[in-house]
Amino acid sequence: MSLKRLGRISEEIKRITSNAIMTELKDPRISPMTSVTEVEVTRDLRFAKIYISVLGNQKDKEETLKGLESGKGFIRKEIGENLNLRYTPEPLFYLDKSIEHGFKISKLLNEMKDGNDNKGNSEDEQ
Repeated sequence: MSLKRLGRISEEIKRITSNAIMTELKDPRISPMTSVTEVEVTRDLRFAKIYISVLGNQKDKEETLKGLESGKGFIRKEIGENLNLRYTPEPLFYLDKSIEHGFKISKLLNEMKDGNDNKGNSEDEQ
């Protein structure tokens, strides 16, 4: 199967899953600050790795994953109804930590920049 087609299917699954999480799943464990960051579909279209990002503490993230696992059947049904595929991929949810990692790096860079700015100002005063 072509990589181009897999990419299009992945994007459609991402759109369908995001919509289902935001509007249709009513599980109180799922944080309202949940977003789907990436979807990877296996070449045989049997599984879809869905990476989610949850803004909040570790407990919120764990509860959201539990809520999504319990709603896995509904999400698979939504994917099957909206995509015309021979096999409906089984959704597998993973926590995506890349956004948090980006925040940490950005914070460190800002701290370094502020430290260099303050160091430059103290040298100017001497």
